[in-house]
Amino acid sequence: MINYSDIISHYPDFPKPGIDFIDILPFLTNKEAFNQLVADINAHTHCPNVATVEARGFLFAAPLLSISNTVQNIIPIRKKGKLPYAEGDLHDVAIMKEYGADHVYYRLSDIAASQPEDDTINITFFDDILATGGTACGIAEALNREVVTINGKEYKVRVKEFLFIVEFPDLYDHQLINSIAPVHSFLQINGE
Repeated sequence: MINYSDIISHYPDFPKPGIDFIDILPFLTNKEAFNQLVADINAHTHCPNVATVEARGFLFAAPLLSISNTVQNIIPIRKKGKLPYAEGDLHDVAIMKEYGADHVYYRLSDIAASQPEDDTINITFFDDILATGGTACGIAEALNREVVTINGKEYKVRVKEFLFIVEFPDLYDHQLINSIAPVHSFLQINGE
């Protein structure tokens, strides 16, 4: 069993002073570690739909479409200007990252491609890092306000769980994020 802390790299004061940048891209240079991580992500994903943020989230969530019996749809969340869209399809989400305010976008059509369960589209939110929680909370709160129509029937959208590769448990508001959905991570880094 590979220890994930042996795979990641730390870059202090990148991209600005005070930030400990965690580089997960070394997983892409280690086939055994990558396969183990994707299998772990699969084992902890309980929804047929996964919302994930570019670009690192895409790298680890996309393989689920090939190996998972559960995951049926990936909902891409991207930066400005990266998603082509039809009128009314693109939704803007204001988020607060550890680097400052930002915006990300998702398409309702990607959510409408989801696999509903009863009257709800249940989503696993997956990202590489949970630091301040601003990205995860902002996106989850926006998704939880959505209602999409599939074949003439309306479905509520619900982020049912958060899944991260690395978590900084000292940096985010546990009460806030857990009021949305439970959190699971594969590696915790304290005292940063």
